[in-house]
Amino acid sequence: MWVWIAVVAIALVVLVSLAVRLLGRLSGLQRAARRLQRRQEEALRLQAGAESLQQTVQGLQDRAEIAQGRVAQIQAGLGR
Repeated sequence: MWVWIAVVAIALVVLVSLAVRLLGRLSGLQRAARRLQRRQEEALRLQAGAESLQQTVQGLQDRAEIAQGRVAQIQAGLGR
């Protein structure tokens, strides 16, 4: 009878020990998942900023081409 009680007690100790280790790893995985989620959100914000910057650059290029055309017209009118 005592042998069975000892076996059950040892099994419970091992089971609790494994459960504690597993919970420790799970909390580490949760922290890593939160970090990844924050980085993903940051990447999306940066991507939106890059798209806005790209539109601004395109607008500036368009304006530069228009200005260059006007300068060419002025120079042609002055006979240069």
